[in-house]
Amino acid sequence: MPPAPETVEVDFIAPRHLAGGGDPAWITVPLHRACGWSHGNDPLMARVLLSSPDQKALLRLEPEPDGQWWTLHHAAEPDRPAWYASFGALTPVELIAAVTDALTDPAATASTPSDPYELLHQIGWSPASVDNGLVSPDGTAYVQRLGSAEEPGAWFFTAALGPDRPVWQARFGARTPAYMVAAFTAALADPKPVPRIDSGRSLPPREPNVVTCRTTDMLAVYVAGALEERVHSLAARHATSPTSPIPSRQPPAKNHRSR
Repeated sequence: MPPAPETVEVDFIAPRHLAGGGDPAWITVPLHRACGWSHGNDPLMARVLLSSPDQKALLRLEPEPDGQWWTLHHAAEPDRPAWYASFGALTPVELIAAVTDALTDPAATASTPSDPYELLHQIGWSPASVDNGLVSPDGTAYVQRLGSAEEPGAWFFTAALGPDRPVWQARFGARTPAYMVAAFTAALADPKPVPRIDSGRSLPPREPNVVTCRTTDMLAVYVAGALEERVHSLAARHATSPTSPIPSRQPPAKNHRSR
């Protein structure tokens, strides 16, 4: 008899902003393979640097014990000043990928009207005690824009498990195009759980009253193929001729259990 297919235990965690960082390859591999970003190769340095084909954007992933691990810088253009975004180590890669996907989308433009708060209002985020801020219904996520209507400032997104238990923070400079920030809030508002492998060893610590975790044994071939599908999907955006959509695989579940 042929050997049984190999399976992998996958945790599907919600809310996604408390799922932990995830695999950085979800961001870096598509940027390189699907969007043509180049990277350096220095095995002696604990960092990743990726630059866009036009050399205007630079993404840095570097362990910073007391700072942001992910930093995205974009140079000034004739119609747009320079801007930046940064993300803490435990910012879920799905949220950061929403920003890089928007940046590399040929159909996206900085002039597209976008309200980063719109989707958060729709899912029940309410005004916070601080001016121009919103807080999630469970109180574990918060967003604030500094400045005023006349002179808007930087955006700050914070996930926390209590007043003294911050999990991660994302920051967008005052000049970051609104559609980039809106891409982040759309991913933040998405109720769909995100998959994690071996999440028991990752932070933040699980809070059963806030975080739900559904564990499923999945075929390893489908787990490994998820990133490949993502690369193909993003590469298709740059195709000069219409491309047939890649059918979404529905990985057969071997077993379901909650914990």
